Amino acid sequence: MYLNVRDMELRPLRVSQEFAIGEIDFLDAVVRQTSPLKVEAQAELKQILEEIRLTGHFSVDMQLDCDRCLASYQWPISETFDLVYAPEPVGTAAPEEASLDDEEAIVAFYKGAGLELEEVLREQVLLALPMQRICREDCAGLCPTCGENWNERECDCEQVIVDPRWTALQDLKLKNK
Repeated sequence: MYLNVRDMELRPLRVSQEFAIGEIDFLDAVVRQTSPLKVEAQAELKQILEEIRLTGHFSVDMQLDCDRCLASYQWPISETFDLVYAPEPVGTAAPEEASLDDEEAIVAFYKGAGLELEEVLREQVLLALPMQRICREDCAGLCPTCGENWNERECDCEQVIVDPRWTALQDLKLKNK
């Protein structure tokens, strides 16, 4: 859904929409949408600066893969957002020379006559996901030898902990024998 600046010139634009599974690409194979993404939002134009203020709430269920044991698990998200988008500056400096001051760092930019709601929602969902995706606090992970999921059962592999800093000395000792 495209949020056009012209539509917001007279009054705020209200959005109530559901995005079906697969309608928004989250650009990550281990992040999968398992329920419709529901959004209630309001887009308002600040006439003087032509800034768009987008406020609202969204909810969705995501399926993630655990970083420790690789098992899939559900992650429900229900978040509010309050975002400000300014028109992309027509700069005199090249992009690699451009810099942002502290006030500009909290403002995102839109290009053209508005912004895509799907892109905003993709960004907000990805920001709401945990940095380290773990299925549960006490996840034991996988056996490094046989690959057994230690959450389901233990294996009979001997766990040898070797400090990698000593491997050079171990090789040296074996050569002398």
